[in-house]
Amino acid sequence: MKILEGKRGLIFGALDEKSIAWKVAQNAHEQGAKFVLSNAPIALRMGKINELAEKIGSRVIPADATSVDDLNKLFDESVKLLGGKLDFVLHSIGMSVNVRKGREYTDQNYDFTIKGFDVSALSFHKVLQSAWKNESMNDYGSIVALSYIAAQKTFPDYNDMAENKAYLESIARSFGYHFGNRNKVRINTISQSPTITTAGSGVKGFDTFFNYADKMSPLGNASAEDCANFCIALFSDLTKSVTMQNIFHDGGFSNTGISEDLIKEFTSWYLNY
Repeated sequence: MKILEGKRGLIFGALDEKSIAWKVAQNAHEQGAKFVLSNAPIALRMGKINELAEKIGSRVIPADATSVDDLNKLFDESVKLLGGKLDFVLHSIGMSVNVRKGREYTDQNYDFTIKGFDVSALSFHKVLQSAWKNESMNDYGSIVALSYIAAQKTFPDYNDMAENKAYLESIARSFGYHFGNRNKVRINTISQSPTITTAGSGVKGFDTFFNYADKMSPLGNASAEDCANFCIALFSDLTKSVTMQNIFHDGGFSNTGISEDLIKEFTSWYLNY
């Protein structure tokens, strides 16, 4: 039996084939779910979400995740379109204007910072609050947001996105308590390996860090496909008691101090210096 058979959902953030949300949508479809795809109007123009929707027989409803009015309409339309309340939601939304504009962490434009915070972090609270107030979630549903280890450790070029991810994870814990009490809905974040996506590749020095993380991790970097599989598991009834967690899906990177591969590489560099 398909593990999402009969479930209904809402997926934010599928931009193109590289997107984790895109792969989650493909997997959710294969596992029997029906769902709505959503992204900001500008992302719909830039990306290929309509192409994805056509392939998997889904509907696209544009919405600005920073707009409460848009979100209220989105949840209302999704429930009506799918024929009932939702069983899962994926929040895969993130953007730093400071990074896009080449501003260093020590030279932020605070208007850019606030905009990035609204898009990347506060939007998660708005999504949850809209689902809460509109009573859009079925009991025992699951809500997942994507995060990154820069919420706990310093990665200089990750810039203000580090604070955004830390806030995102805190929202999951706080709202997870309330949603769990009222509806047994669980809320978790996945701290994913550096992943080659359109958004991730915009971070300064991404290729170097991707290779570093891959060599540091005993299992190597977790791929976008693996992350999508993990999202599906969290959406399913197999994880009914998992909530308010930030789960590291990173091949062991978060718990590794140093790896033999990195020692060998550094030693080789030192001897040839």
